[in-house]
Amino acid sequence: MDLKLYTTDVLIIGGGTAGCAAAIRLKDSGLRVIVAEKANIKRSGCLASGVNALNAYISKGHRPEDYVDYAMKDAEGIAREDLLLSISERVNQVTWRLEEAGLPVLKDKNGHYATRGWRNVKINGENIKPLLAKQVDDAPLVTVINHINITDFIIKDRRVYGAVGFNVLTRQAVEIYAEATLIATGGAAGMYKPNNPGFSRHKMWYPPFNTGAGLAMGIRAGAEMTTFEMRFVALRCKDTIAPTGTIAFGVGAPQMNAKGEEYQDKYGNTTSERVYASVAENMKGNGPCYLKTEGISEETDDDLIKAYLNMAPQQTLKWMSGKFPSEENVEIEGSEPYVVGGHTASGYWVKNDRSTTIEALFAAGDIAGGAPQKYVTGAIAEGEIAAEGILSYLKANSKNRMPSPKTFDKEVGNIVNEYDRFFKNQGIGYSEDDLEETMQKIMDQYAGGISTYYRFNEAGLRIADKRIRDLIRLSDTLSACDNYELMKIYELRERLTVCLVLIAHLMARKETRWPVFDSNSDYPDKSEKFGNYFVNSVYNDGNVKIIYRKIKKEDKN
Repeated sequence: MDLKLYTTDVLIIGGGTAGCAAAIRLKDSGLRVIVAEKANIKRSGCLASGVNALNAYISKGHRPEDYVDYAMKDAEGIAREDLLLSISERVNQVTWRLEEAGLPVLKDKNGHYATRGWRNVKINGENIKPLLAKQVDDAPLVTVINHINITDFIIKDRRVYGAVGFNVLTRQAVEIYAEATLIATGGAAGMYKPNNPGFSRHKMWYPPFNTGAGLAMGIRAGAEMTTFEMRFVALRCKDTIAPTGTIAFGVGAPQMNAKGEEYQDKYGNTTSERVYASVAENMKGNGPCYLKTEGISEETDDDLIKAYLNMAPQQTLKWMSGKFPSEENVEIEGSEPYVVGGHTASGYWVKNDRSTTIEALFAAGDIAGGAPQKYVTGAIAEGEIAAEGILSYLKANSKNRMPSPKTFDKEVGNIVNEYDRFFKNQGIGYSEDDLEETMQKIMDQYAGGISTYYRFNEAGLRIADKRIRDLIRLSDTLSACDNYELMKIYELRERLTVCLVLIAHLMARKETRWPVFDSNSDYPDKSEKFGNYFVNSVYNDGNVKIIYRKIKKEDKN
């Protein structure tokens, strides 16, 4: 591979919501910024196809502290109050700035934001990502490099000096040196066997191109991670995997089993309990389960069709080719589990400035742990906070000179040689797709997937750990004929690395605190002891060391 060198002041890995927000915040700082994006920044990340609501907004009569209380309660106390408050204090200003940038925020008859409950506002958000991308593109000192798949940090003595990756379209590797680095890639999807098989297996709730790349890079670099065991399982419309919140909260449609019984009140109303309610009803033989929409008005039908055309057009097409929700209740199911810090507390362990446990490395968005229920505005807020943390770090370390790139020739050379090795491998009869399917089957059967109603036990987790390690070894023998295939190999390896740490976390929390998210059959109840600890980890040479961190009020560490 040819090797191209870049130098900059700040490197942002990932051009999604948080990455764009950080670049926008840094645009007037006088610093050179490079955004390295695997796809194209205009339509990348979780907002690629848009959203129809901003789910983190503090409406009149409420305070940021109320949002903190809500998120802490939903997480059953396993979250960082300090991180949540720093986000909650910004989400309204983020919303106002998005509107100023051209985002259509819906209004009621009095000209106020149209709200859905007290925590979110309705928008026409199909172009929200292009709006963010344009602000990044217009920043004079920000350079966007699209189609760059970053795979490894350049790291020495527990300090990050940039990163290495390759172009997914051409036979070229890149090394990017920076005074500070922000990791803002997505969480991890595709580890578990999904609802839809075969060629539809990547039809899932969380974007299939979010492979946990940034998590895997941090894991291999020895960064401390937190709360992977708080997986996220989304309650979704059957088959299309379209969101259900617009129906459940926007229309007020209750969950109902096949007997016509409304059952949610029996199970509780946290995010995990809402999913668990339907899973439990199916386990009792009372499924399939639905959102009760029969009898809603034609006007509401039209509103739902338009809303889903905005964010999940396959659901609108299903209604248009069959029966409208007013004519037939909407069947629901749980998705496969994900590791995603925008909804749960999983990700990098960070300080309030979003610095990680490795010097000069910051994290924001779906990859930063400790602060669940971020959603769009929270990810933007966290990107801004991380950018400000980087500014403070660079100011405090202005006298520290960046070593010459030649200093890292050996480390970078080893990484690029590994790329070349996959082109030279003869192959062993297995493809990346074969190993991905095997990984998903292992995780599904032994680590709490859909087929086991999300339940797992220690015996199964030990089998999963051994077999995932076997797949990691097998993945070394895969071969690539072009850079796209090379990218697929690395995406598999990233998922396998996240699987290994996730299994260790599931084993370490010996309780069931969040039904479905973490249903431990060996320990089916909550534990007072484990309610006082974060389950953290550090990876070193194939071993996952578990660290139990005491939960402190307004934890700043």
